[in-house]
Amino acid sequence: MSIDIEIKKTAELLKKGKVILYPTDTIWGIGCDATNIKAVKRIYKIKGRVESKTMILLLDSVESLKNYVSKVPDITEELILQADKPLTIVYKNAINLPKSLIADDGSIAIRIVKEGFCNGIIKQLGKPIVSTSANISGQPSAKLYKEISDEIKSEVDYSVELGQDSIGVKASTIIKLEDNGTFEVIRP
Repeated sequence: MSIDIEIKKTAELLKKGKVILYPTDTIWGIGCDATNIKAVKRIYKIKGRVESKTMILLLDSVESLKNYVSKVPDITEELILQADKPLTIVYKNAINLPKSLIADDGSIAIRIVKEGFCNGIIKQLGKPIVSTSANISGQPSAKLYKEISDEIKSEVDYSVELGQDSIGVKASTIIKLEDNGTFEVIRP
């Protein structure tokens, strides 16, 4: 299947509220339309994860951040461009998202996917997608599709066919960004 066909098919499923297994820009993930409350709740259930532990969102551009974060610090784009591997940034004051995705302090973790399959899905969907590791909460993350448990595979609506033989890279770097541009590294 071509990448364009797979992107279109996956985006259509997400628009219908489906939950997917997909290769992210880091490792294999479980995802859904991040604005669909029912789909988000299904991911928490599939993973056996408590809702107080939030998940990362993927967006396709720095410009789209303003739709989900009330104040985007000026240094944001520079940090993303300078990163030598995928960078997840925790922003204060999340907006327009289900409460279960927002941390108790009002923050949200978002990664801008610069190119490739995930970027294409997000562009087609026109909304952020949830990105959480394709595992039961507390178990090791899957770098290969074949490492994902049958339990997880049977609970999702669709497994993306592309990249099932590819090895994922390690998880993203995570930083917490303050409004004044200072930041703290949470995961190198």
